[in-house]
Amino acid sequence: MQAPDRRGKFGPYGGRFVPETLHTPLVELERGFRRTARKISFRRRLSALLSCYAGRPTPLFHAERISKLVGCCVFLKREDLAFTGSHKINNTLGQTLLARDLGKTRIIAETGAGQHGVATATAAALLGLPCRVYMGAVDCERQRLNVYRMRLLGAEVVPVDTGSRTLKDAINEALRDWAGSFRTTHYLIGSVVGPHPYPLIVREFQSVIGREARRQILAAAGRLPDALVACVGGGSNSIGLFHPFVNDRQVRFFGVEAAGKGLSSGMHAATLCRGVPGILHGARSLLLQDKDGQILQTHSVSAGLDYPGVGPEHCLYRDTGRAEYVSATDRDALRAFHLLSELEGIIPALESAHAVGWLLRNRRRFSRNQIVVVCLSGRGDKDVAEVARIEGAQCV
Repeated sequence: MQAPDRRGKFGPYGGRFVPETLHTPLVELERGFRRTARKISFRRRLSALLSCYAGRPTPLFHAERISKLVGCCVFLKREDLAFTGSHKINNTLGQTLLARDLGKTRIIAETGAGQHGVATATAAALLGLPCRVYMGAVDCERQRLNVYRMRLLGAEVVPVDTGSRTLKDAINEALRDWAGSFRTTHYLIGSVVGPHPYPLIVREFQSVIGREARRQILAAAGRLPDALVACVGGGSNSIGLFHPFVNDRQVRFFGVEAAGKGLSSGMHAATLCRGVPGILHGARSLLLQDKDGQILQTHSVSAGLDYPGVGPEHCLYRDTGRAEYVSATDRDALRAFHLLSELEGIIPALESAHAVGWLLRNRRRFSRNQIVVVCLSGRGDKDVAEVARIEGAQCV
């Protein structure tokens, strides 16, 4: 399965649907990425930073007590142990190096759960570039720790009060900024969304997850896994895990979306389960929208999954049957948040807890001799206060 094509299309999805002012910088970015990614010096520099700075490779951990509970052999790909606490650092180091190679002198980004913002601020600080991060005002409130971390790293954090005041609106503001500053600014998109070439760029930088997992599971089990499971918001951690296995047809892919308060409640963010084709943020994908094409408000207990669209490559995987897209509710995620903490001593991000929560609820789908690799995309420090608030506990 080779995608995208030369137009940036993943089947009928993807592409470049932007104002004329952004067309030229996107073409320049694509050419620059293709040229720079081939340079041995660039690859060596990125590899060195991923190893010595980001702490790669991240471990593949056999979760024995969770395995016993689920009834199959569960391995966790520990992206929570990457520097800054999630997989986001893989992409931000790559794109910030790329920006510097292209002569850009400023970085902007958007963030939902704050992990991409922290990782962007970190990479910008490392390479000495000023950084501005747009974040929905609702997300600023429920991710206050990450807001402070970004500011501590020298980034300017701009709360966005328009619309639903979440990730969608932060992306809107970042795009407006970039439209007026692209000559000096690189817009560092954090997921496999947006206009071409961003879904390609982010996939390439995040595929280190799946390449490592492939080597590690062969070493640990002597064979490929039966299934891969990962949460899906925009879809970067999941595509990073899935893509290196895409031609291994015996390996099943399960992408877990946020069902929020239930798919029938209207308060969810399950785009691949309930979305319809449309255009958002410069690309054609599946969206949560009404019959008039207006974007619907989404809901998830996890800020990082609270988005009404999804990456175009995931849409292609869904249409071709290469991946199965399922969902987990807020309740499933909170249960997994506690169980993984209590049984394995690992506090997961609420985003990652959706993947674990779906696996726990669907354990009858797997037999005792099967191997499942779950991407633990981030750690849960950022979510502890929010979970305590939701559950009425006292956070001390």
